[in-house]
Amino acid sequence: MPQSHSINGDSEAARIRREYERREQSIPADFYSLDKPANRFAHKRLATRIQALFEQRHFTPLAGRRIADIGCGSGTWLSAFAAWGARPHDLFGIDLSPRRVAAARRRLPQSDIVHGDASTLPWPDASFDLACQFTAFSSVLDPAMKHAMAAEMLRVLRPGGAVLWYDLRVNNPRNQAVRAIPLEEIGSLFPRCAIAAERQTLAPPLARAIVPRSEAVAAFLERIPALRSHNLVWIGKPE
Repeated sequence: MPQSHSINGDSEAARIRREYERREQSIPADFYSLDKPANRFAHKRLATRIQALFEQRHFTPLAGRRIADIGCGSGTWLSAFAAWGARPHDLFGIDLSPRRVAAARRRLPQSDIVHGDASTLPWPDASFDLACQFTAFSSVLDPAMKHAMAAEMLRVLRPGGAVLWYDLRVNNPRNQAVRAIPLEEIGSLFPRCAIAAERQTLAPPLARAIVPRSEAVAAFLERIPALRSHNLVWIGKPE
């Protein structure tokens, strides 16, 4: 797919691919596994909140809804949507990592999972009811590529559809290859859209330290907005 966005003359998509490869080589394979107590805790609580959000936004039942996951990884959230009633053939995903795409295809053989650059999506205009992204944009450092990705998400959404956004609201000082995206920037990426945001997810370093000892304490701390590291945002495309 075209890769016209760059930083200092380098392809941003190529830079992200290299960063993914670096992470795969330097981070233990099970670091983000849901078998880890802190990861399971965060995923379960986020999933519960997303299900409630779907209900509030009258997005249920999921059967018949067409959903695209931008930066779908190994298909974790597409699999969740299928478990919640979405039909596998109505689920679509795209990711830069061939390894993750292969894993997603194994999990969801009836779904359309493609390997490519999300700044040029392969689907027609107005194809989906929902386009979602889970920590994909924070891996993109080039503003032009972020704007292209957001424009493509809006393009493939039907009028009245929505973007489900989950990403960092604060920077990770240990990882300069990701960058938090404040609400003001989200607004600039999706102009003329209705945006409703809430803070979610106990900061991962705290969760990894506390959850194995006490999920109750972790749940209590997560109630403090300043300790939540991500934004969950519903972005409504105009009718």
